[in-house]
Amino acid sequence: MAKLLVAVDGSENSARVIDFLVKESALYKAPIELHLLNAQMTMGGVNVKMFISTDSLNQYYKEEGEKALAPAKAKLDAAKIPYTPHISVGDPADVIAAFVKSQRCDRIVMGSRGLGAVSGLVLGSVATKVLHLTQVPITLIR
Repeated sequence: MAKLLVAVDGSENSARVIDFLVKESALYKAPIELHLLNAQMTMGGVNVKMFISTDSLNQYYKEEGEKALAPAKAKLDAAKIPYTPHISVGDPADVIAAFVKSQRCDRIVMGSRGLGAVSGLVLGSVATKVLHLTQVPITLIR
């Protein structure tokens, strides 16, 4: 059984990733184990925990993660494709790489903002960083 990680951020690109997976799912002869992962960026800069309780902060991350996952979950439910949703907190590329390693995923499917090669080098991107941090095949959808 193929184990796929789908990085979801709630963007239009994420929606295209799910559309791609729904179409591609018919190509798999065996069922796939699909994991939807949303990585919430930690609140940086000022020590937020001085002003907001840990419980409130965790609730915020959960709510934002659920909002980002909702469109993907709705499309997969409509297509009757089973999945397991996950929400983690941290640098998205680091979270994705750690998840792939811990869950032994065979492949990553994620969106790309479509930055050109030079812009991607200068600005960096989650997709570029994931390419460097992982050893599994990655399908990027634009």
